[in-house]
Amino acid sequence: MIRIEGIRKSYGDLEVLRGIDMEISDGEILAIVGPSGAGKTTLLQIAGTLDSPDSGRVCYDGTDVTGLKDRKLSAFRNANIGFVFQFHQLLPEFTALENVAMPAMIGGKSRSKAEARAKELLCLLGLGDRLGHKPAQLSGGEKQRVAIARAMANEPSVVFADEPTGSLDSRNRDEIRAIIRDLNMRLGQTFVIVTHDPTVAEYADRVVSMADGRIVSETIRNKHSGEVILDAESATDLTD
Repeated sequence: MIRIEGIRKSYGDLEVLRGIDMEISDGEILAIVGPSGAGKTTLLQIAGTLDSPDSGRVCYDGTDVTGLKDRKLSAFRNANIGFVFQFHQLLPEFTALENVAMPAMIGGKSRSKAEARAKELLCLLGLGDRLGHKPAQLSGGEKQRVAIARAMANEPSVVFADEPTGSLDSRNRDEIRAIIRDLNMRLGQTFVIVTHDPTVAEYADRVVSMADGRIVSETIRNKHSGEVILDAESATDLTD
């Protein structure tokens, strides 16, 4: 579904990504792991069209999105990509229902249709009794569930999540992990997750490990049994 080819990115003299090639398949949970400074978040932001590479390209279903102008890129992002961050980033003055409905309304749907979709998602995530609550009235786990619902408002091809359990306690972390797996299994939703949490990575279909701006290894598991079916180091020459 998504092909990442030859991505390089530097900030001044610091080379953050050093030639990343990767494919993201429809319907998979992909976890990207590695130490701080490995380039994980930068890769996620470029794959999610929030940042541009210095060289290389990102293709969605064969369409190169790296060359799109700002307006077209924003429209593409709103229609095809969802985001979940470590901190929920909900708008405090709006209710859970309004927060989730907003991306669909920005995309041109009527308020009634956007709110119907938002209610459906919030009920699916166990928040049917919290529709009218503002973020300050929700627990940390509930806020993150609202953020996941918001990410899925426009039925995106892929949801990118940057440390989605990083600010949560163990109970809420387990809850969010289970929700991601359930949405993947029931709806076929594709997730790409940057995480330091080993329990999240354990439930991914594929784990890509990064170090020093490169992919250094890959682990693939059977989606249903969790059995490891591939565990290999990257063939990339790390001496470059």
